Amino acid sequence: MSKKLSQRWSHFLERNKKSGGYLLKKIIMRRLYSIARAILILGLCFLILQPLFNKLSASFMAEKDLYDPTIIVVPRNPTLDNYKIAAYLLDYWRILRNTLGLSLLASFAQVACCTLVGYGFARFKFPLKRLWFACVILVIVVPPQTIMSSLYLNFRFFDIFGIIKAITGSTINLQNSIIPYIMLCMTGMGLKSGLYIFLIRQYFRGVPKELEEAAYVDGCGNFQTFVRIMLPDATPIITSCFLFAFVWQWTDNFYARIFLKGTSLLATELPALPTRLTDYIISLTGSGKASTAYGMAMISTGMVMTIIPLLIIYVIAQKGFVESLSQTGLKM
Repeated sequence: MSKKLSQRWSHFLERNKKSGGYLLKKIIMRRLYSIARAILILGLCFLILQPLFNKLSASFMAEKDLYDPTIIVVPRNPTLDNYKIAAYLLDYWRILRNTLGLSLLASFAQVACCTLVGYGFARFKFPLKRLWFACVILVIVVPPQTIMSSLYLNFRFFDIFGIIKAITGSTINLQNSIIPYIMLCMTGMGLKSGLYIFLIRQYFRGVPKELEEAAYVDGCGNFQTFVRIMLPDATPIITSCFLFAFVWQWTDNFYARIFLKGTSLLATELPALPTRLTDYIISLTGSGKASTAYGMAMISTGMVMTIIPLLIIYVIAQKGFVESLSQTGLKM
């Protein structure tokens, strides 16, 4: 073994000598680049995961561990009481059903609309196409907070060109209902819809046109070609956009506070945990107040309970998610 190593080393020295030292410099630079890249990736992973690990650790700590300066990450008295109390205070399973139903419905409607629009931008020519696509980019760039008052007034006094008011004598109040969500998603104005349209458009632009032409020769129309040929091929990017839509909808409290003030969702109920914890302690002891540290630990517990369903969904769908990102990156 040592003889082979010595032979390989001598061969390397000969090649390096013939190259004027370039071979050794190249190997050293490559190794330094690999080390620097590994350090950068580990640093980024630490910045992303470290807050999550802190919240996960705090969720298992008893109240006395929160005030022990010798405990940093690993709790000395691990407990599941925080999860039991948080589930009780949040009415977790009911709120989970509400959030899951809303997120699934909004995500399906949003992805269906964005898929049709993205395919249209990628394959068809129509008047003012560039102007409409510029509007899509504008939807990505402009934050939804800038149109918050317009959204509220539009759905609080909903009317269609004055027709509803002319017939009934008044406008319709669509607040505290899921109808505004569905209308926004089905018209391409849902949460982050511009981004999904852009991603799907870029994907379809990379699909060879010969596939569609072959379908047209076989007698398929535009809609049949889309459903039977293009849509199955676009499953990875549609999966990716659905996951993005689901996650953003799951954690959104902007539209929920505008349209669904009377509906309990995880994102809107989580900030109220410390107040509910104080009321819970008073109901048990007759007096007292939840400490700040214990209230923050309860919020950390609630956040972990909010994230767990998302992690489960990602584990199930991660193959299609990674595949879609890699393919979209190549075709863009």
